[in-house]
Amino acid sequence: MPAATPHDPRPLTGEPLSLDLLNTRWNQDGAAQDLLADEEGLGIWLAAGGLDDRFAADAPTLRHTLTARDALHAVVDGAPGDAAALARVDKVLGHGRIRATLTPEGPGEEPEFGDPAWGPGWLAARDYLGLLAKAPDRIRACAHDACVLHFFDTSRNGTRRWCSMAACGNRAKASRHYARSRES
Repeated sequence: MPAATPHDPRPLTGEPLSLDLLNTRWNQDGAAQDLLADEEGLGIWLAAGGLDDRFAADAPTLRHTLTARDALHAVVDGAPGDAAALARVDKVLGHGRIRATLTPEGPGEEPEFGDPAWGPGWLAARDYLGLLAKAPDRIRACAHDACVLHFFDTSRNGTRRWCSMAACGNRAKASRHYARSRES
């Protein structure tokens, strides 16, 4: 019987792979947290993204995944069009490619990597390209000042502001209410 995967402690999961990688860093009770502080955390993230059957949670994969996360962070949270940040993501993308395939089910695509340890980071960078092609204006950072999480806004009208209405959205509403009650 395989060992159970440890619990994923992150407050926001289930986002597209690129944003899910960014969300391996979060704040909890005023302290910075990092799921990718070690190989066990990498294993949790790989399992959450359905990648644990394809990639090892080892030191080289952790190192390359952190490189990809830092590159994505520079693009998503940095100045728009920052050439150095774009080059960092492009460098990650240089470690893989898509190979066209033909299977009994029809045409397909298969990612290939010179070094499989680049696989998870490359897939996250490739996913970011897909989000940019689909709806770049829907890639968002949580509007709460103390939150560092990101999400892809899938709301009908595209006005989602919070990573979670139950957490950050509620804190913001409570803060506004407290400010109004103090003014009275």
